[in-house]
Amino acid sequence: MIVKTPKDFIWGTATAAHQVEGNNTNSDYWLLENTKDTIFVEPSGIACDQFNRYQEDIDIMAEHSIQSYRMSIEWARIETAEGEYSQEAIDHYKKVLDYCHEQGLKTCVTYQHFTSPLWFTARGGWEKLENADLFVRYAEKVTKELGDYADIICTINEANLTSCFAHSFPNYPPEGIKTFLPFVDEAAKSCGSNVDNFGPFLFGHPYKIRDCMMEAHRRAFPAIKENLNNNQPVGITLSIMDYQCIEGGEEERDKAHAESVDICLDQIKDDDFLGVQMYTRHTFGPDGIIMPDINTADMLVMGYEYYPESVENVLRYVALKINCPMIVTENGIGTDDDQQRINYITTALEGLQRCLDDGLDIRGYYYWSFLDNFEWLFGYKPRFGLVDVNRNTLERKGKESLNFYKSIIENAQSNP
Repeated sequence: MIVKTPKDFIWGTATAAHQVEGNNTNSDYWLLENTKDTIFVEPSGIACDQFNRYQEDIDIMAEHSIQSYRMSIEWARIETAEGEYSQEAIDHYKKVLDYCHEQGLKTCVTYQHFTSPLWFTARGGWEKLENADLFVRYAEKVTKELGDYADIICTINEANLTSCFAHSFPNYPPEGIKTFLPFVDEAAKSCGSNVDNFGPFLFGHPYKIRDCMMEAHRRAFPAIKENLNNNQPVGITLSIMDYQCIEGGEEERDKAHAESVDICLDQIKDDDFLGVQMYTRHTFGPDGIIMPDINTADMLVMGYEYYPESVENVLRYVALKINCPMIVTENGIGTDDDQQRINYITTALEGLQRCLDDGLDIRGYYYWSFLDNFEWLFGYKPRFGLVDVNRNTLERKGKESLNFYKSIIENAQSNP
């Protein structure tokens, strides 16, 4: 397969700290995973032990022509208590980012990818608008310490995801799901909070979380830019489903767009870039979302439809609404069938190519994910990785899809 991309187009792969590093014990999600009667199928534990094995992973990327690594730095490791920063953690991330550069990889650094320090969540987390300033302070500190090591900066990962869920799940209550889950109440009590003042991402009020995260991004953007020496591009990533409808579902589809996507796009039109993340489509009828049949061959382990065409459709939708370039900061598939992964990538990139041919300003593509890693509530069952991780030994083994991705990158470089 040959994809003809601009000379400066970036081919990358991505992970998130909590999902791969292991033993992120100071975070809110660690507590949630390890609370009695949790709905997480298993705890993250050692994850992929990338905290110690990062050189091995970066070497594999470099050996397979990957040009950029999108990774996150873990707020819970860096700001261990409010206003208290771990120089040891900061120095660790300097080493990771420096090693990327030594191996010829550009670094795309996400400051917050779902998890937060437990102290932050215990005081209201992302449900309290005033807490946006706590993220800004952290972002300023990180930029001063690590900004020179980052080539691209993403402030927050999928700040709109909870509002997407409000339209994706018919029984998702408008006030959030935490009040219906006793384990969240138990987790809150165990850290001296209460469920009403405990604000972990995904479990709280979908629109309060969206608004707080977008406000945090808006305030952090100038603070980050002011502390950069090389004017690196700064943006945010959004989860954008390919919203479609059957006859009569136009109003519900448009409402989903308005409340989970458009309201956020309106606030980032003039950012340096937008990170666009898409995996599938959602179809609406007159009464809201139409849930797909879970027994069809097109249903994936994460509970959504195999639909790589979403890449082209989402990029075209977003391009009409913003002024800044786009980067596909996540796209991929969780499957045990690696040939299905190759097929997904092929169709997705064919759509991306058509967008490029039509002049859309797309600066890069990052496959999610580099490793088979911890997938939140689902544990280790979903396998998104280009690289297999043996759960007993943590041995890495590249899949055929990794070699396929390598060939795409090398062909793109030789056919600009």
